[in-house]
Amino acid sequence: MNRLTRAAACLLCLDCAGEVAPRLTPADSVAIRQIVAGVDDSTLANPDPADWLQHGRSRDEQRHSPLRQIDTTNVGRLRVAWSYDLGAYERMEATPIVVGGVMYSTGSWNVVHAVDATSGRRVWSYDPQVPRRVGAASCCGSVNRGVAVYRGRVFVGTLDGRLIALDAGTGALRWEVQTTDSSAMYSITGAPRVGRGLVFIGNGGAEFGVRGYVSAYDADTGALRWRTYTVPGDPASGFESPAMRAAARTWNGQWWKFGGGGTVWDAIVVDESAERVYVGTGNGSPWLRSVRSPGGGDNLYLASILALDAATGEQLWYYQTVPGDTWDYTATQPMVLVEGGMGGTRRQLVMQAPKNGFFYVLDRLTGVLVKASQIAPVTWAHGIDSVTGRPVENEANALSTVPVAIRPSPTGAHNWHPVAWSPATGLMYFTVTNDVQVTVVDTAWRHDPRHVNRGVLLGPTGDPENSLGELEAATVELVAWDPIRGAPAWRVRHDGASGAGVLSVAGGLVFAGRVPRRLAAYRASDGALLWEQDTGAGVQAGPVTYSVNGVQYVAVLAGNGVPSSQFAGGAAPTGYRGRARIVAFALDARGPEVPQRDVPPHRRPDIAPDEFAGVTAAILRQGNMLYDKYCMRCHGPAVASPGPAPDLRFSSVSVRRQFGQIVRDGALSERGMPSFAGHLSDADLLNLQAYIVARARLEMR
Repeated sequence: MNRLTRAAACLLCLDCAGEVAPRLTPADSVAIRQIVAGVDDSTLANPDPADWLQHGRSRDEQRHSPLRQIDTTNVGRLRVAWSYDLGAYERMEATPIVVGGVMYSTGSWNVVHAVDATSGRRVWSYDPQVPRRVGAASCCGSVNRGVAVYRGRVFVGTLDGRLIALDAGTGALRWEVQTTDSSAMYSITGAPRVGRGLVFIGNGGAEFGVRGYVSAYDADTGALRWRTYTVPGDPASGFESPAMRAAARTWNGQWWKFGGGGTVWDAIVVDESAERVYVGTGNGSPWLRSVRSPGGGDNLYLASILALDAATGEQLWYYQTVPGDTWDYTATQPMVLVEGGMGGTRRQLVMQAPKNGFFYVLDRLTGVLVKASQIAPVTWAHGIDSVTGRPVENEANALSTVPVAIRPSPTGAHNWHPVAWSPATGLMYFTVTNDVQVTVVDTAWRHDPRHVNRGVLLGPTGDPENSLGELEAATVELVAWDPIRGAPAWRVRHDGASGAGVLSVAGGLVFAGRVPRRLAAYRASDGALLWEQDTGAGVQAGPVTYSVNGVQYVAVLAGNGVPSSQFAGGAAPTGYRGRARIVAFALDARGPEVPQRDVPPHRRPDIAPDEFAGVTAAILRQGNMLYDKYCMRCHGPAVASPGPAPDLRFSSVSVRRQFGQIVRDGALSERGMPSFAGHLSDADLLNLQAYIVARARLEMR
């Protein structure tokens, strides 16, 4: 047997009932471990088309598969082959890894699942036991974007800042390290990357006043090999590198007291040929530059793409997409490496569609801007200067104490959702969100490292009198982008307001999630919709394709049960709860249909007849502001949680009588509900409750 069918055979021989397999024999575990042990630098540089070995399939993160069994002529015959229940309702963002017939992925709370890639039967699972209270340190729920496999091990970063190495054959813990300061509000949601004997991992937490960095650990031992900071610390403590010394000249005041931000919470790409690692950095902490850096400045290296020496972490070049960012326009979004002709010259390129509404093409050896083009409506800038590479900012839309509508919104024209490149068409495929956000300086803001530190009010909070009028709802498009022309080859309108991950295959297809709960296939040349299938829950994660025993599969994680962001415009309730799962498809498959989604029974709010009766419009506006500022990121916009966080409209009278103990005193902190002591007065609590009850009364109509 070859290495692919050998692993598949050792799993298929297990006579399983349901989704849970019997305990693996030692021989089975050894066979699986040996196959993953073969995943080394040479394998990653030249991956077997049958596998999906890395986050973006190959080193260049193009998310393009050379498999051709599924194509434009037969894609309509795709049927469900199997599905695997992830035991949760949260949003799923992970890209599964497939090697030797075994699929490795994460669910919510960083639980790692290894399943038979032909049947969906469990091989093993590992729960890192992440304390639920750390969910309060994450901007966007208990999400995770997946694992990495390398040298016989499976690597995962956890929400509480650990990097864990597991035995690929058994799921046994081999080592773990704490990569962050546990006393600060760091988190990890991104997938690790591997290469050159190292595991690369970043972190999140810029909203909570942390300083960003990326680290490299020894893949065999977990020893720290290098760490590179992305923003400067206190000059009195010295600078870690010449790059930090240079960056400090672009900051003012005492920025280090606010953390600075610039976290590397997603994109990391290993360029083996150039012996480099490219990382994207995030927003400042706080967003409000006049606080973190009085007097302005570019605030390097916020919202930047950095090229680092893979062996040492030394910074080789940088390109800043948004100097002095005040809108949360991060550059942490997926990056793709391409070799192509631009301007009549064959060049090695890195491409990215970050939040700010522009698509960037850079020379990846020098960091020089090759081309920047607009992908969505933009009001914060008039364009990108092709000579300096800097944005030409629109001063009329600068953040101030007067509400202003900006495009894109802080959720971004394009966010974390995976993108795909097709060498056949020369096009980049990704989803674009057309959205607008009202922003205004939060004059009452004060720094608190335990809670969100924006210094900016958003949405209804930013415009309590609705002086800007009605703003249109967000729309989403799947776009095929021509980077040479700087224009779309085609666009397809999607329903809803959430982006989705994309997959390109040599059969002339592009796969992407489609609202409300579907995976769809489009013709890569013109965007024609050729197939779609109900997945039981929303699809935002990146699909993958692989082959075992001559059968090509397409698989994706489905699950969108929490707000898509901490901002207005997040996922709205849909009237059902779709259990999160992995769903795999194959031609003419006869697997069981995806189980029916759960429809919660209709409930009526528990409200006493005279409870918060006769409240004024001013009280409700204040309560709305407080809810948007402190509660929305977990409990959903307009007090309508579509996920595991309680829907506050249906809280009982007895629970509301304990409102102060829960919200301000932290009575439920161990269950993930943080304390807002020092932030909410007695009057604030009453206004907040009045708004929640007012929203609940709407359910009684």
